[in-house]
Amino acid sequence: MEITITDRAIEELNKQIAEKEGMVKIHFDDENCGCAGGVPVLWHVNEPNLENATIYKTNDRPVFINNTQKVYFDEVLKIDYSDSLHSFQLKSPQQILNPVMPLVLK
Repeated sequence: MEITITDRAIEELNKQIAEKEGMVKIHFDDENCGCAGGVPVLWHVNEPNLENATIYKTNDRPVFINNTQKVYFDEVLKIDYSDSLHSFQLKSPQQILNPVMPLVLK
């Protein structure tokens, strides 16, 4: 899997995370979404559990995804930020996986 982060998303991550310790995680949130539903969200995790996860090098900072959730994502991903929507976005060459993806500080 290849993950890149746009310059605008890097700027916004730096602003929102500041000097906090931890790592960025792409999480597939399926709570209260039904058995087949769910949406990708960004988490910043202070103490990440990497036991069953894969860490991906990006053009900026490492990002991790739980191994059981990788099936929900395309092989090439881009984390972007939309100023008009005030939100992160997760995109691939095939689709927009989430046009309004929050960053949750865990």
